[in-house]
Amino acid sequence: MENPYIKQFPELMEGKTVLYVHGFGSSGQSGTVTRLRTVMPNARVLAPDLPVDPNEAIALLHTICQEEKPDLIIGTSMGGMYTEQLRGFDRICINPALEIAETMKAHGMTGTQQFQNPRLDGIQEFYVDKALVKAYKEISEQRFAGVTPEDKRRVYGLFGDKDDLVDTFDMFHAVYPNATHFHGEHRMDDKSYMHSVVPVIRWIDDRQEKRERPIIYIGVETMMDSYRKPASSVQKAVRQLIEHYQVFFVAPALDYTTTESWLTEYFDVPTYQHIIFTHRRELLYGDYLIAAPEQENLEGTLCTVLDFGSDTFKTWDDIIEYFSRLGGQ
Repeated sequence: MENPYIKQFPELMEGKTVLYVHGFGSSGQSGTVTRLRTVMPNARVLAPDLPVDPNEAIALLHTICQEEKPDLIIGTSMGGMYTEQLRGFDRICINPALEIAETMKAHGMTGTQQFQNPRLDGIQEFYVDKALVKAYKEISEQRFAGVTPEDKRRVYGLFGDKDDLVDTFDMFHAVYPNATHFHGEHRMDDKSYMHSVVPVIRWIDDRQEKRERPIIYIGVETMMDSYRKPASSVQKAVRQLIEHYQVFFVAPALDYTTTESWLTEYFDVPTYQHIIFTHRRELLYGDYLIAAPEQENLEGTLCTVLDFGSDTFKTWDDIIEYFSRLGGQ
């Protein structure tokens, strides 16, 4: 059966090397690795099985980084903790277990443990004793050491809002400004991966390539029905538009708190740092503006205005069809 969420993007990180760092008790054969290779078929995805000993693991990762010079490093949970320490690279830390020793003790991750995914060496289980927990504690305490302004710009943190295993958002965000929540648990599924991680990979890829996509501004009033729920097909439209355009969401300046909460609730990570509050939409500089123009004067705007609710753009399905014909232009 065709996966309703996973989609291929041949141009995403094309010709580049992506290093994936797995979590505790996992391996380089996890479902996340499969997602990465499916979504980015023209990227080279490295996913080593990490040694259980954290000192050996971080040494291996430093060696791989030195030899392969990955264009992007993505780490989940324990792998997010390691990823944070790999300075000088573009990185995405997903639910990073920055206090891994405490997490291990709190959730019974000691004693005999089974690997959750098969490893290339065939080993199926390992043992966690007090000495190993201490070693993890010492490694995790190296977090944030030597962080530079460049690191702060190049590192993203993504934190599941239903993660009941790890909660290090405040600790991470105190150092790295690019930190946000996504709708999901500690272990990502296809939906949370596509809606949360892939947009960030695209932002990083665009920055690396100095790629400037056409800009679409969307008036928030066009996105809500009369019950303040997402209008029909608007979530589908946003997911498709962000594949080819820079999408920004525009709302009146006085509606800051409620609008930001609403957008975050229904549209997740793509709204991060992409919300504009203004009473002067005619001053926006971009390519397209989707708005209900009867609410304000848009005379003089430099954008092509799509009058939402008009005969031409009566629904979001009409918007989808219009931009599909443009093919990203």
